[in-house]
Amino acid sequence: MTESKVMLTGHILVPADRIAQVRDALPDHISLTLAESGCISFDVTEDADIPGRFNVSEVFESQAAFDAHQARTKTSTWFKVTEGIPRDYQITLG
Repeated sequence: MTESKVMLTGHILVPADRIAQVRDALPDHISLTLAESGCISFDVTEDADIPGRFNVSEVFESQAAFDAHQARTKTSTWFKVTEGIPRDYQITLG
């Protein structure tokens, strides 16, 4: 039996006074995530129409890989920079 991929889609809504900080931290966050074992794809892009909205799309090969990603980010600069920012995510298995 093969494990299901974990897919996360959604967005974060960054307050105007924190957008520069989030933009600065984003390249490192993307690079570190793409280097993780089990990361198939990871994309965070600023929405062209909604100021402060960053669209997120992630695919991990398994629940274990996704859980490891979540654990790593809790100790990252990205976590500190985005702490308290509203997130709207949907997680599906495929």
